Amino acid sequence: MDLSLTQEQLMIQDTARQFAQSELAANAALLDQYKGHDAFVSNLKQLAQLGFMGLNVEAKYGGTEAGVVAFSCALTELAKGCASTAVTISVTNLAAEIIQAVGSEAQKEKYINKICSGEYVAAGFCLTESGAGSDPSGMRTRAVKKGDNWVLNGSKLFITSAEYANLFVVWAVTDPDAPKGRGISCFLVEADTPGLSISKREEKMGQRGSATNSVDFEDCVIPADALMGQEGEGFKVAVGELAGGRIGVGSLALGIGQAAMDYAKNYLGEREQFGKKIAQFQGLQWMLADRYTELEAARLLLMQAAHNKELGLDYGRSASMAKVFATEKANDACYSAVQMMGGMGYIQECPLERLTRDVRVTTIYEGTSEIQRVIIARDLLKDIV
Repeated sequence: MDLSLTQEQLMIQDTARQFAQSELAANAALLDQYKGHDAFVSNLKQLAQLGFMGLNVEAKYGGTEAGVVAFSCALTELAKGCASTAVTISVTNLAAEIIQAVGSEAQKEKYINKICSGEYVAAGFCLTESGAGSDPSGMRTRAVKKGDNWVLNGSKLFITSAEYANLFVVWAVTDPDAPKGRGISCFLVEADTPGLSISKREEKMGQRGSATNSVDFEDCVIPADALMGQEGEGFKVAVGELAGGRIGVGSLALGIGQAAMDYAKNYLGEREQFGKKIAQFQGLQWMLADRYTELEAARLLLMQAAHNKELGLDYGRSASMAKVFATEKANDACYSAVQMMGGMGYIQECPLERLTRDVRVTTIYEGTSEIQRVIIARDLLKDIV
């Protein structure tokens, strides 16, 4: 089995690494203090020009057509520099892929190139509601057909990049009498549509540079051709595409965990106690070895899931396995890195304090660790139960 990356994948990975080091890392601490937003937007546009907004999108729609493995590698490198930028890249890629997968040809031609080129700074994924998080089939946002239009009413919660997004992929109930999980449809809604409003950003524990807002719809009128895919089949789209998003979140978490451990490792070679470098103490060596081993295992799980998706194979279970393992081990890596550095790792001057806050949410969004375990178990037991 050949696990090596192709020349194209290596080039994309290296470009992401260089951009993260030269442009993203310096702005990450400012974003954490609610500053540096102009640079944040500028970096997103530059990344679009470099091809990072459509890594798994066909070239005829403006995408890079580099594939899912390249996407995973790139997101890991970008997250080492700035998790807030990386999550915006992940969600925007997800939106572009959804349009490519189920949109009409007219929708693809109208919107995907604007996302990939950076004309649209970002795109949003409007699924979660206050009463429909881990169970999105319980959503209450409604879309009612009136003549040649649809009228949207409802509210979506915790929407990444909402205040930067020019376009939203929105799920709403179109048949309230259908069984749960059915009667839900998917729409494309432009950000400047009358009746769509965006709340102020949430005050978050981490990833503060990435705006997280509520998106509200009040008698929001959209044309009939805003419907994406088949009416009533939107929930299947959401469930299917979320699996791909989990590869993105796992890759992002991996990058944060690697950045934390790399920083702590360098510190071990500089800090002295009891007359010698603390890197010589076996307890710290074992901690270092365990975390790097776990992060490498996470990388391989992510590569497997990305490879399966790229080949068109069933990748739902492998994506959930990769997501739950990578995010939990990245959390462990960040906390271990802080522990290895002692009090120095706990102060804001050290990036570990921010990385530890940034990584925490990765076990929550795009499906919690608990939901991933439910998905994995159901797949394992589908022929038994």
